Amino acid sequence: MLSYQHSYHAGNHADVIKHWILVECIHHLQKKDKPFDYIDTHAGGGMYSLDSTEARKTAESDQGVLKLDWSTLPDFEHYHDLVSEDLQQREYPGSPMLVKRMLREGEHAWLFEMHPQTIVDLQRHCAQRRVCYVKHEDGFQGLLGLLPNKSRRAIALIDPSYEIKSDYQTVVDVMEKAYKKMPQTMILLWYPVVDREFTDAMEQSIKASTMRNVQLFEMGVRAESEKGMTASGMIVVNPPWTLADKFNNVMPKVSGMLSEDGVARVRFEQLLDE
Repeated sequence: MLSYQHSYHAGNHADVIKHWILVECIHHLQKKDKPFDYIDTHAGGGMYSLDSTEARKTAESDQGVLKLDWSTLPDFEHYHDLVSEDLQQREYPGSPMLVKRMLREGEHAWLFEMHPQTIVDLQRHCAQRRVCYVKHEDGFQGLLGLLPNKSRRAIALIDPSYEIKSDYQTVVDVMEKAYKKMPQTMILLWYPVVDREFTDAMEQSIKASTMRNVQLFEMGVRAESEKGMTASGMIVVNPPWTLADKFNNVMPKVSGMLSEDGVARVRFEQLLDE
């Protein structure tokens, strides 16, 4: 069993870019009345205390979500509206809770988690009859098993821990299989920048795939020469047409705000054209 638990990292700089993009994508989908399914392959616990023993051991939220000056970030309103009350209570919602709060009538969330302790938390926080389905199953297989869905509208978040280095290739294989099953699926892949060699190889695999309309969004907080996760990013298949402009407008300011030296480190790239 893998050891990763997000309670040590909740609200860090990686959550900021990941959850901002997720919320923007959900908001975009909801501009149409037709419902969609949300699929979270590695859902986590759903809600985290920022004062827990685990969270305080790393204190990553202090340099992440708690460091943001929300009043100066006009493109962060949707995200801020979903987390502001939690932050006042020294808590932070994970991706399944954020999406659960956004779901409309007829929309569903499929939340996959394999960790035996975390699945209990996820069930308690996010399970809701006929709305949010919590599954103690492999999320990669769960995603592929749900597509194509009835409405032909779906958004999937793929967010493994990458403790297994082969995940950098596995995620590409899963994305491409999901794309082939339902090409209009909006697929969000989060990745950490710890060793650029792995992310470079992942990007090349995506560029060599059959997918179309794929964009990369990345934000860093430290120089890559330093140890640890210096940056993280999201690769989005079928992104909202407004997302790139919003990212390029607001994320340099966010990166400079969260970085240790005040230097903004952001990257946007169109990996595959439409």
